[in-house]
Amino acid sequence: MSLPDTAAARKPRRLGLIIPFAIALVLVAALSAGWFWLRGQAVREMDARIEAMRSAGWEVAWKERKVAGFPFRLNLTFTEARVRDPSGWALSTPRLEAQSPIYALGDWIAAAPDGLAFTRPIGGPVEVRGRLIRASYEAADGPSSVSFEGRDLTFAPAPGAQAFALTAAEVVELHLRPMPEDDQGVVRFRVDQGKAGPAGLFGRIAGDKPVGMIFEAVFDKAANFSGRDWGSAVRAWTDAGGRLSVRQVGITAGEAQVGAQNGTLTVGTDGRLRGELDASLQRAPQALEALGAAGIIPQETAKVAAAVIQARAADGEAARATLAFQAGRATLGPVALGPAPRVY
Repeated sequence: MSLPDTAAARKPRRLGLIIPFAIALVLVAALSAGWFWLRGQAVREMDARIEAMRSAGWEVAWKERKVAGFPFRLNLTFTEARVRDPSGWALSTPRLEAQSPIYALGDWIAAAPDGLAFTRPIGGPVEVRGRLIRASYEAADGPSSVSFEGRDLTFAPAPGAQAFALTAAEVVELHLRPMPEDDQGVVRFRVDQGKAGPAGLFGRIAGDKPVGMIFEAVFDKAANFSGRDWGSAVRAWTDAGGRLSVRQVGITAGEAQVGAQNGTLTVGTDGRLRGELDASLQRAPQALEALGAAGIIPQETAKVAAAVIQARAADGEAARATLAFQAGRATLGPVALGPAPRVY
């Protein structure tokens, strides 16, 4: 009995082995080319914006800039970076690290691992160190989202600079969130477990007890808040009819507390605050006397205001009074305290 001949086995085609590797190589080449193209675009756009800032009077400088992050991110590292606006405010850091995903190059997260320094136009520089110093920026067609977060911070004025209100704080946060559908934005600021310097105003009021702050408000006409510096941005906003609707204000310095839950504020042509706040004050006489001792308001004014507030408080409860800013002056109830705070 004979068996049929079986066909000889075919040799495996090498093309089937090569195609997957060829596809992978093409994808890697495309990804590499795309990343380098995006890198170039991002650097060119950044340089164009920096030149526009310099033309508007800003100072922007660094010693070295490195770009990395292939293949899915752009990582920027600046050494000895410094930014200064035309009004004199400045920010500098030995090392700034920023990162953005390639699918959203308008969104950035930045950190200053070696700390930073901010310079006040009058008070001078303040060195800031902390366990975490981080900021984020999210681009949008209208106003952008901006956040700052600091943990376990310390504040030290540079030699010859004026004292700063705080020497340390466990938490410092600032958030700016737009609401484009209503041309509005929300601003939130918070300080937890702050420690006041012994020679400053908070030190006179709080002693060695914690200092806390919170501020939350909604502002309209958000799209009009723009300009070459802080002052021009505020002027453009107020000229468009911008207002700040206060949701919450609170300052705690030891046992003294000042708070407000509602009110509307704006800025006058003189750059000073305008509007009214419905304020509640706990142990306010101590704070007012400290304001007088520090020379922020006249001592006689501080005594009169303290007496008025003390008369309005009953059985240790918080006193209520209207804190008004009008015609460049600040008043607490019937007592004129002095000039209204200057915004720019």
